[in-house]
Amino acid sequence: METNWPDENWVEIGDIHDIPVRGARCVKTPQGRIAVFRTAEDHVYAMEDRCPHKGGPLSQGIVHGTSVTCPLHNMVISLETGRALGADEGEVRTVAVRNRDGMLSIALDSLMLMVAAE
Repeated sequence: METNWPDENWVEIGDIHDIPVRGARCVKTPQGRIAVFRTAEDHVYAMEDRCPHKGGPLSQGIVHGTSVTCPLHNMVISLETGRALGADEGEVRTVAVRNRDGMLSIALDSLMLMVAAE
């Protein structure tokens, strides 16, 4: 998920190859842990590293398509929207991420929006 924020709002977090295909890595921010996911198609998504059900670490879940399954209770979360899929209910805040030639960045503005929503 990339938006058109000015360049000064983006913070580099690493290279796409630092994240395994269909896997995740975490970034620690003042607003909490952000899970950064890489799909089999090399699309990258970022969201809070906390399942809305019991707070499980989504970064340790299984990535399939554009979803991640929580490792604790199998809740499936959309990487695109942060919303629970199927019969489950709940939502995780997403963070804007961009991929420029393999260098990944997250948007500071989207992190600040997370804080404002709390």
